[in-house]
Amino acid sequence: MPSLPLRQHLRLPDGLTLHYQEQGQGPQTLLFIHGSGPGASGHSNFKFNYPWFAERGFRCIVPDLPGYGHSDKPADREYVLDFFVDALHGFLQALELQRVVLVGNSLGAAIAMKLVLDHPGIASHLVMMGPGGLEERETYFRMPGIQRMVTDFAGGFLDREGMRGLMKLLVHDPVHVTEDLLDERVPIVAQQPKEVLATMRVPNLTERLPELTLPVLGFWGTDDQFCPASGASKVLERCPNAEFVLVNRCGHWVMVEHTALFNHATLDFLQRHRA
Repeated sequence: MPSLPLRQHLRLPDGLTLHYQEQGQGPQTLLFIHGSGPGASGHSNFKFNYPWFAERGFRCIVPDLPGYGHSDKPADREYVLDFFVDALHGFLQALELQRVVLVGNSLGAAIAMKLVLDHPGIASHLVMMGPGGLEERETYFRMPGIQRMVTDFAGGFLDREGMRGLMKLLVHDPVHVTEDLLDERVPIVAQQPKEVLATMRVPNLTERLPELTLPVLGFWGTDDQFCPASGASKVLERCPNAEFVLVNRCGHWVMVEHTALFNHATLDFLQRHRA
């Protein structure tokens, strides 16, 4: 019988309290870092993934980033990339985790890349899905999903039906926008201050990709409406130890729309590149 995820809170030295889920035991720890967006949380992004890895002998830790989920949501902070990186670095230090597998989606992938760049050796492997941090801000703001997300959140249009419309842009097949998903995200978005998206800044990390010498596995949906899939070529051209899976008929959430492919390909990757 697999263990159930434990919900816990951890207060960081700077006063922020982060909520996280933990499940499984094993010699390798997977840290799952979710993306941005109204109502986002670690469990909402990865509920079809981390229990599967926990059953296969991994320790899985799934935090809610500051401003998201059940973590603190301060309105007096700027939600720039380094803010998230510093928070997660403090989180790993508090848990006495010196080396982990980083698994990040969208903003979470940009955070993971910057965490490795700022703290070399902190990760044995890097797994990314539709990563941010590979384009200039203007490019992202031309993407339909980003435009809709910013407009709806800033305008206060995210009631249940507004959230449903936004979530449909995250996936190719709207069958994945379930009532359970809306139940998870709608109550959270009401608690998020406008600063969460209004102050967000993610620099273009493309020129620093050659510094990522650890094994890198990427996934990208060819129908991604939030981060252009052309970014996959940038990673493959510049990261010396990278491989990428492009998935047809798939949006921004590869790990949701193609769960089995994502889970099995990631497990194979970890087994082929043993730390």
